[in-house]
Amino acid sequence: MMNPGYPSPAEALAIASTILLTRYPGASCAFVAGSIMRGQGTYLSDIDLVVVYGHVDAARRESFVMREVPVEAFIHDQETLAWFINEDVRRGRPMVAEGVVIGPASDLAHRLRQNVIGRLAEGPARLTPAALNALRYEITDAVDDLRGDRPASEIIAIGAMLHAKLVELALRGRGRWYGTGKWAPRLLSEADPALSDQFNEAFRVLFIMGKVEPLVVLAEAELAPHGGFLFDGDCRIAPASWRTNTVARTDYL
Repeated sequence: MMNPGYPSPAEALAIASTILLTRYPGASCAFVAGSIMRGQGTYLSDIDLVVVYGHVDAARRESFVMREVPVEAFIHDQETLAWFINEDVRRGRPMVAEGVVIGPASDLAHRLRQNVIGRLAEGPARLTPAALNALRYEITDAVDDLRGDRPASEIIAIGAMLHAKLVELALRGRGRWYGTGKWAPRLLSEADPALSDQFNEAFRVLFIMGKVEPLVVLAEAELAPHGGFLFDGDCRIAPASWRTNTVARTDYL
């Protein structure tokens, strides 16, 4: 079989083990993750490596190449890792949960992973009414913009923004974890393959043919369980902290 241009999971694991021994010799353990380890690698896919020390002065991320394979390494101790896990859990995709454990302190690594898996199983927090209404308003505004007569460049820009908002509503509205970028269609497909196909078709005809109608139908269907489009009556109060404490200058008058 021809080399597809990226390592197999076994090769990626061997590369990661070498990195841990040579670049991070004092580390307690590490998690090897990423699309290559999931068997979904493509050209220039990288290896994600979460490295855990007993203590670091500050967490950091390093990017480098090993054996012609790009690597992103995230260097932590347990305290800094806990902070980043909180952020990753919020987005529903901690690398620790799916990573393969390497390094001497495997018991520690497995405890960390089980904790994250348990938190993921609880599911995401429900959208607050304020957050839901903000999504409804933003989707409504974007759809209204698309209904007008617009050049292709503006349709693409509006559609790109609207895709992220609609995927967020679709996933969070179903009690699912939400992701951005390449994770958005992956998570949508896992949640509902038929809905994922509807998303793909609606945005395909929007971007290629400039047809808005399938996307409007999709937006209406996703908004319906949450009260539909929202414009009239929308009101959001800015926090009191959104104020610059400056004194007006009058010396130029």
